[in-house]
Amino acid sequence: MTSSFEPPLKGIRVVELTHTILGPSCGMILADLGAEVIKVEPADGDRTRKLRGFGAGFFGYFNRNKKSLALDADSPEGRKVLVKLLEKADVLIENFAPGSMAKRKLGPADLEKINPRLVYCALKGFLPGPYEKRPALDEVVQMMGGLAYMTGPSGRPLRAGTSVIDIVGGMFGAFGTVLALKQRDRTGKGGLVESALFESVVFLMGQHLAITAINGAAPPPMPERVSSWAVYEIFNTADDLQVFVGITSDGQWKRFCEFFNQPELAADPKLATNNQRIEARPWLVPRVASVFKAYTKEALEKMCLEADISFAPVARPQDLFDHPHLLANGSLAPTTLPGGVQTRLPLLPFQMMGWRPPLTSNPPAIGEHNDEVLAEIGYDPAGIAGLKTAGVLGPRHG
Repeated sequence: MTSSFEPPLKGIRVVELTHTILGPSCGMILADLGAEVIKVEPADGDRTRKLRGFGAGFFGYFNRNKKSLALDADSPEGRKVLVKLLEKADVLIENFAPGSMAKRKLGPADLEKINPRLVYCALKGFLPGPYEKRPALDEVVQMMGGLAYMTGPSGRPLRAGTSVIDIVGGMFGAFGTVLALKQRDRTGKGGLVESALFESVVFLMGQHLAITAINGAAPPPMPERVSSWAVYEIFNTADDLQVFVGITSDGQWKRFCEFFNQPELAADPKLATNNQRIEARPWLVPRVASVFKAYTKEALEKMCLEADISFAPVARPQDLFDHPHLLANGSLAPTTLPGGVQTRLPLLPFQMMGWRPPLTSNPPAIGEHNDEVLAEIGYDPAGIAGLKTAGVLGPRHG
């Protein structure tokens, strides 16, 4: 890849009025792809900056490659700034409560009048329908859409271990936005793009709906599923660690028997095919577990790789910081988080023509780009100073 490669969204200006994960993840994807994403946050900063507990990493991860304009957009002067910004924007992203933008006269119909080329990306809990005004959260729709039921054992619904639906909803919002920009190239007009949490989790549940239709019965939760493969389990090793091994073909079964010296299993005609081995699971899985228990994690990984059998250690998130594959291919970008914390965080998980969307700027400080953004939309130094004096702009932190 030559240095002359231009990011696909270079020259696209995005105004982001979002918080938490759903909206910021959409904006991050567009920013990573080269768009100029201007995050308009309240004068005292996006509330996500102040989250603790599980939310402590939200702002730092989902707001890289963006500019920050800290603005009291509800004040008369602040609203004028926001409208001027939107007049020259290509995209608006927002994930406020249903109807709140229309109440401010900044809904799709209002903005179409001032900028007919604007692509308006609205990220909500539900697409239009009876539930569209309901409040929603990632965990709410995981419960409502069946994901929590399928993740935990019976009677113990369990949300997934990351904000998967917020992120998927943001991904579909970004996907729809790029398609709308492509459509605008043909028609000259922007329009409304909508992505929602509930419909995103339902999309993920599609495979289970298909299973239900085919089998005539609903599938049990994943911890109790009847696997499509005989050996597809978590096993314990000699050094008291856990690994996952999947033997998913007859060829892999033969190699397992050969590499792990199991001639009796290889010769048993009742284990010749995967479906036969599924029938034998009650005694076969414990037998395989006893074989694997004789090896350390490192030795078992080496053996499985030599036998070309699917293998994975049961890792924790923090193990990824030093993962040799990620370090070797540059998937983790050195990042400075707000407060000066140095770390490495994941880039988008794809390459295009040899180009990997890079980290170009760290998550911004509150109002870090106030002067730059205001100058781009026509404010001179005196005008910017006046906004500061009037308290319309938020503080700039180093």
